[in-house]
Amino acid sequence: MFSERTNWKLATNRFTQAVEAVRVRGGRLLDLTVSNPTRAGLKYEEPEILGALSSPLALDYDPQSKGLLAAREAVAEYYRAEHAVREIDPERIVLTTSTSEGYSFVFRLLCNAGDELLVPKPSYPLFEFLADLQDVKLVGYPLIYDHGWQMDFPSLEREVTERTRGVVLVHPNNPTGSYVSAGERDLLNVFCRERGLALIVDEVFLDYGMGTSGARAPIQEEPHRSAGSAAPPKSPDNEQQKSFAGNDAVLTFTLSGLSKISAMPQMKVAWIVTSGPEELVGSAIQRLDVIADTYLSMNAPVQWALPVLLEQRKSIQRQLMERVQRNLAELDRQLAGQKACERLSVQGGWYAVLRVPVTRSDEELAIELVREKSVQVHPGHFFDFPRDGYLVLSLISSIADFEAGVRAILDTMNF
Repeated sequence: MFSERTNWKLATNRFTQAVEAVRVRGGRLLDLTVSNPTRAGLKYEEPEILGALSSPLALDYDPQSKGLLAAREAVAEYYRAEHAVREIDPERIVLTTSTSEGYSFVFRLLCNAGDELLVPKPSYPLFEFLADLQDVKLVGYPLIYDHGWQMDFPSLEREVTERTRGVVLVHPNNPTGSYVSAGERDLLNVFCRERGLALIVDEVFLDYGMGTSGARAPIQEEPHRSAGSAAPPKSPDNEQQKSFAGNDAVLTFTLSGLSKISAMPQMKVAWIVTSGPEELVGSAIQRLDVIADTYLSMNAPVQWALPVLLEQRKSIQRQLMERVQRNLAELDRQLAGQKACERLSVQGGWYAVLRVPVTRSDEELAIELVREKSVQVHPGHFFDFPRDGYLVLSLISSIADFEAGVRAILDTMNF
């Protein structure tokens, strides 16, 4: 009766069962998986936010397929002010309710049923569901850890087929926190131009760069590497954290939104910025216009409020970065007192990857931490790490929970 595209494994996994069992008993978990910023103890400017949502202009229905011009102009101003993307035309911006919807629009624009997109591994597991719903096939390309995270271009080249339509980037990646370097950007533009591919770039964490504060001593991850298998080691810099919204070398779709920029996922505002060669951009925008007009999913109140909601980033991002940096420093302080676990380099975002001894699967370790220590962390396989030995920790967890949770993890691993 149901479509094959929805034949997902719907049974609750063992890890989720363990978490639910603790909560049913009334137990409290030290949650090191926090991703919802509205429940992270931040101070929001309530009068300004709620006042912006009460504009009388929202009583008028003005169905602009790409979103209200005033809202798109606010997005363009954000890129000019924060990322020096000066030549950004609001007519090249399409508003969506979420980056997930933005992905679905772009997938539909680029791909026929069965076409392929190259996606990074490790990365956030959302892609699999989005691709299933759009009848698109995902093909993974690895990120390699060696003096920092790097793209493996020979692997990328091996995965291209006649059905490949584009390359997905997450800049910075979730959960590795690695930006696409300036050198990788240049190689990607050549790679896509020669093969007629588009770039699809998720920049939701772009504003949360850590500079050199996230650096760690090199950890050799791959024992055998051929010459030229990846770009040279990277170091965080402003050029590396540059937005792809101004990338004109190839057809590029840059996705972002309020969910992370202003820590307001509940407002349901995101966007697609299209850039690249003029003739391709023109055709892409015409088609995206029709796709967006088919759904008209944006609502008026948040569009009229968008200039104010984007302004909230200045207060919210400061609070989040203070939390992230303090938790990262606490993690390093505790790691310095032992030798069993190591933190991998992180350049941006809200997460840290902890490499741990492989004494059982990541799922089994995460379940043990829930049951024995009342600590909740993400097992590495959740993000498609290629092997066991990784835990992913949220750096926006409360400071007290993070400190106690890390201590419990290290007590478990230092046997």
